[in-house]
Formats: sequence, structure tokens, C-alpha cells
Amino acid sequence: MRKLVIFVGIVVVALIAFNLFTFTVDETKKAAVLRFGEIIRVVEQPGLQLKIPFINKVVYLDDRVLSYDIQPRDILTSDQKRLTIDNYAIWRVGEPQLFIEANGGRISTAQSRIDDIVYSDLRDVLAKHSLDEIVSEKRLAYLQEVTATSSAKLIKFGIRLIDVRIKRADLPTEIEQAVFARMRSERERIAAQLRAEGEEEAKIITSQADKERQIILADARKAAEEEMGIGDARALEIYANAYNQDADFYQFWRTLDSYETALKGNTSIVLSTESDYLRFLDNLAEEKKEEQPSN
Repeated sequence: MRKLVIFVGIVVVALIAFNLFTFTVDETKKAAVLRFGEIIRVVEQPGLQLKIPFINKVVYLDDRVLSYDIQPRDILTSDQKRLTIDNYAIWRVGEPQLFIEANGGRISTAQSRIDDIVYSDLRDVLAKHSLDEIVSEKRLAYLQEVTATSSAKLIKFGIRLIDVRIKRADLPTEIEQAVFARMRSERERIAAQLRAEGEEEAKIITSQADKERQIILADARKAAEEEMGIGDARALEIYANAYNQDADFYQFWRTLDSYETALKGNTSIVLSTESDYLRFLDNLAEEKKEEQPSN
């Protein structure tokens, strides 16, 4: 039993000694070894490391690329428009000694510095440009300028700024409603203009169609009249040829046809007995007398 207690005691002492004389760095961090507040070495490779207990102090620093959402704030553009900018910064720990001396090795302190400096530079850069420029593709160039300016200021605090981006750029609520109303009015004006242009174009198309219709009808009437003229000429030619073949018969047939038309129904005609129109009737009467037998 005594041997077991001794063994357990040795194991406990070994574990305590191991923890006092060693420390471990994982893949996502790097460590700074301090002796009386002064950095004596920086460990960037993961693994087991040695230290002197009670003399050396180990401060762990995050070695990953970090993202920080900066508190949304208002800025004033060059055309006096107030925008609420919601942006974020991508950064990582730079020089470990500077980072520990300036921020005490704390991420929260570093983020507070990023918040102040990036917002100040973002406000100064965007204040030189109008709202339309900020919401256009030009904003990428403005953000690059902010990144370069802020990076030069943050590097002395052991902070390496990688990029600054805008998530949203909103107008304040009271201004947003006015801008929305103005945009709607502008869209309605454009719609009315387009409708007026469409109606004018429709009138032009309708007028052109009516003109073409009149031309087509006139050409059709002209062609019809030409065909009728040709037909009438052909009919007259046929009548003339028929008349020339037997003029007496033609005259006789036409006269009988006129009798049928003129004497149709209870029609009375008063003519002189010497009228040429009654010549055929007189001839018919004489022929009937000649055909009657004499008493």
C-alpha cells in the first residue's frame, strides 16, 4: 500500500513539474514567452515547448485571420446625404511584441482600436464623395483607400489589417421614406413619358396603316374599273360584231326587247301613227290582215 502511495505521489509531482516546465502551442495560435514582462521569444510552430516556471510567462495569441463587425455609424456624404454604414474588417495579429505592448495581448482591445481608426478613415474618405458614387462600383476603390490608410495606422499596434468591406449602406428611416417617395415619383414620370411616347408611336403606326389602306383600296378600285372598262369594251365589240353580221335582225330584236320593257303591265303609250317606233307593229298588223281569208 505504501508503495502505491509513493508511486501516486511521484506521478502527481511529475505531472506538476511537467505543467510547470512545459507549455503547448496548437495550430491556431502562436505564443510569446515573457520574462518579467519582456518578450524573450515567440513560438509560431505548434507543439510542446519548455519554459522556466515562475520566471517565464506564456501569452497566447490567435494566429487566425479574424473578422470584426464594426459598430454601424452615420456618415455625411459630399452632397449632404446621411448614410448609416454597416461595415466589417478582416485582420490578424501582426508583430507579437507590439500587439502585447499595445493591447495587452487582448483581442477585445485590438478590436476597439480597429473600430475607432477604421470608422474615422471611412468617414473621411466617404465624405469626399456623393451618395451615387458611394453606392456605385467606385466604392471598391474607396474601401481600398480606407484599408491602406487604416493599415498604416494599425500596424504600430501590432494589428495587420487585411481588408475593409461594407455590408450595408442605408439611409436613416426618415430620409429613406423621402428618397423612396422621390424615386417613386421619378419612376412614375418616366412611365408617363414612355406611355406618351407609345401612344404617339401608335398614332403614327395607325396613320401609316390607314394611309396604306387607302392606297390599296384606290389601287383596287382603279384595277376594278380598268377591268370593267376592258369588259365593257369587249361587250361593245361583241355587240358591234353581232350587229354587223345582220343589222336588220339586230334592230328588230332590239325593238322587240324595248317593246317588252315599255309595254310591260298596264302601260299606255301615245305615239303618232307615223312614228318609226311603231313600224314593226304596223308590219305585224298588215301581215295579220293578209293572212285573214277574204269573204
